[in-house]
Amino acid sequence: MNDSPPLHISPDADTIAAFATALGGAVAVIRISGPQAVALAQQVWAGQAPLASPPFRALRLGTARNAHGPLDGEVLAVHMPGPHSFTGEDVVELHCHGGALGARLVLLALLDAGCRHADPGEFTKRAFLNGRLDLTQAEAVADLIGAQSESALHLANRQLGGLLGRRVGELDAQLADLLAEVESRLDFAEEDLDWQSAASVRSGLEAALAACRALLASQAEGEILRQGIVLVLAGSPNVGKSSLLNAILGRDRAIVTDIPGTTRDTLEELAHIRGIPVRLVDTAGIREADDLIERSGIERSRASIRQAQVVLWIVDGSAPYAPQAWKPEEHHVAGPVLVVANKCDREVCDPPADAIRTCALTGQGLDALFDAIERAVWQTPHHRESEVAVSARHGHCLHDAASALADATAALDHEEWELVAAALRAALAALGRITGRTADPDILDTIFARFCIGK
Repeated sequence: MNDSPPLHISPDADTIAAFATALGGAVAVIRISGPQAVALAQQVWAGQAPLASPPFRALRLGTARNAHGPLDGEVLAVHMPGPHSFTGEDVVELHCHGGALGARLVLLALLDAGCRHADPGEFTKRAFLNGRLDLTQAEAVADLIGAQSESALHLANRQLGGLLGRRVGELDAQLADLLAEVESRLDFAEEDLDWQSAASVRSGLEAALAACRALLASQAEGEILRQGIVLVLAGSPNVGKSSLLNAILGRDRAIVTDIPGTTRDTLEELAHIRGIPVRLVDTAGIREADDLIERSGIERSRASIRQAQVVLWIVDGSAPYAPQAWKPEEHHVAGPVLVVANKCDREVCDPPADAIRTCALTGQGLDALFDAIERAVWQTPHHRESEVAVSARHGHCLHDAASALADATAALDHEEWELVAAALRAALAALGRITGRTADPDILDTIFARFCIGK
């Protein structure tokens, strides 16, 4: 829960409503939040007792209707009074029968009664503005929904529980104490007070800078877990790229034949390799081609290689290596390239010593391939999940904070206390943008715009 003072939504704010579940399931949940949540819900839903009366947070059976008659004869309703609700406001949820039409008509009846349709992420935004969540926790809601692996899910849950917010809060408190010490020197320069020594202030600055850099070092892991990586399978025609894609996925996704050039376009699939979300891209075999369609596919293959974070350069392990060797001068690749000698069930000729030998048909060598991909992604030993892994936005704020702390340390060398204080204020402002304490409204709009409606 957010420890910073809530910003609060005006009591005159709109009451909003939206589906909290995707349409088409067995149950459709409509969420209503705002000062008139109970009154407006009561215009559409009716049960044996009004929603404004206890017991609260208990499901009640009733019916839903509009001005023309019944809409759903069995609708469960629950009233969660603020401030102890997700948004911090009065919240009502209506649990209707699933299906596209009936539930939509119930939502339209609520909008006709006076609710406004919620914007994307508006429920979570209100939870943030009302102090129920800090900004890192609010972002974790979207991360939780979008998680593509168990590691990403665990990371989102830890952030939703407030772990990152607490780490930043501890750092914020350290800097606030240092700023109070420095400002006391400026305010009472003529007094002989028991100030900390410059060496002690320096020690505090260095400890804060180290903590900032430690959080910043987790950004690469955070981005990988949240966004995944692009892994491209490339090579000459008929070396088994599509077969290897199918083997990694554990199902027949790509068409496989003995005819060179079967794959004419890129083919993409999501997978998880050693807990890493991976977008696998199978590409057309690279060769000189006269066919216009095949040439277009080869150009797409080259473009995919340029955009890859990891490239698997597949070669036929039963054929001479030199004609199909990886030629770095022909491709521009930012990430690592792993040479994979496929068809290792046949006689292997002369692939490089560090080539990974696989057989897509039998699955031989896949574990070694997954190990190599894991090493290529993390670049360093990675044996366990980090407790905290910051996002690109957090990383930008931490970079600004670390830069300001470096400036403070430099100013301290000459005991320029005014400059030290100014740098500390800049560092505190940067940290405040992480948790939302000093977040700009435009930044908040950008963050919550990526949420789905109903969250």
